[in-house]
Amino acid sequence: MRKIRIDELKTGMVVARAIVDSDGRVLLYSGIQLNERYINKLRELGLNSVYIRDAFDHVQVNDVISDETRIQAIRVVKDNFQALENQHKLNIRAVKAMVDQIIDELLADLSVLVNLTDIRTFDDYTFAHSVNVSVLAIMTGITMGYNDLQLKELGVGAILHDLGKIRIDKSILSKTGELSKEEYEEVKRHPVYGFEILRQYQDVSLLSANVAFQHHERWDGSGYPRGLSGENILEYARIVAACDVYDALLADRPYRASYTVSQALTILKRMCGLFLDKRCVDALTSNIAVYPIGSVVQLSTGDVGVVVDVNKESPTRPVVRLVIDRYGSRMHNPQEVDLSKYTTVMVAKSLTEEEIQNLL
Repeated sequence: MRKIRIDELKTGMVVARAIVDSDGRVLLYSGIQLNERYINKLRELGLNSVYIRDAFDHVQVNDVISDETRIQAIRVVKDNFQALENQHKLNIRAVKAMVDQIIDELLADLSVLVNLTDIRTFDDYTFAHSVNVSVLAIMTGITMGYNDLQLKELGVGAILHDLGKIRIDKSILSKTGELSKEEYEEVKRHPVYGFEILRQYQDVSLLSANVAFQHHERWDGSGYPRGLSGENILEYARIVAACDVYDALLADRPYRASYTVSQALTILKRMCGLFLDKRCVDALTSNIAVYPIGSVVQLSTGDVGVVVDVNKESPTRPVVRLVIDRYGSRMHNPQEVDLSKYTTVMVAKSLTEEEIQNLL
């Protein structure tokens, strides 16, 4: 399966991964054949991308945490945002239990790489983003050798890092055009608001609260709210800063389309030593599949295939099932090639949707 943009969908394509909202309701089931009515409905919901099946593959792609856990985590975040807005209180016990569950699942298989980017509506962006950042941060912490207590503190801080946005006017957060100077200054207050809220809860550690406070600080001192630099920024916050940027780049936003994984990784690398801590970025990116399972790639030989597995030790050298030969002919007996065992063959490029359609 592969992720394609709504504008590239065609009648007859089959949904490969269920689309679920922040309340756990299935908006569209896996296996549904798309028609114009479904495609238009997806646009109305603010969705820009969908995972579809095609003639290239029937590859099953597993997430780093279960679908049930992800849905539950998004609901916990949403419930806490709403409870804070309506009742001025948080259920920290539920947040901690959710973080523990995420940690347990990630520790159960340390060989897994991030292959999927989630599909989210614009309205659910903050909730899904909070969960993604927490998952990525915990994976990064595991890579950096964090113990159980550190992973819990990091995970709680990460999943609540944007909590201060609850005090920002929704019209500012959802604005599609450029923010005014005054609006931008107000948005920049959300780390302070988040810290103020979390410090009211004795069962939230000061380190977790400081993740909310410092996740927009930058390595070179150009961030906010205090202009901290280098190792004066809490390491937890440096990790979350990298994860925050990466997940934001992969998301479809009202004002721009999502970046590809390859583009996002390139941007992260360029930010190292300027805005982000290189050690944290390296630990994060070691957990991300450069060519995710389901990607259609062209090899240096000219052959085209679909990525069916990844090698954590050699993330740029996945296992590829060859489908079309260098002459453009479909192979009758597709074969799998583990590029980690062929030093002279490499991925030349990931194919665009237009290039894929031209081959089908």
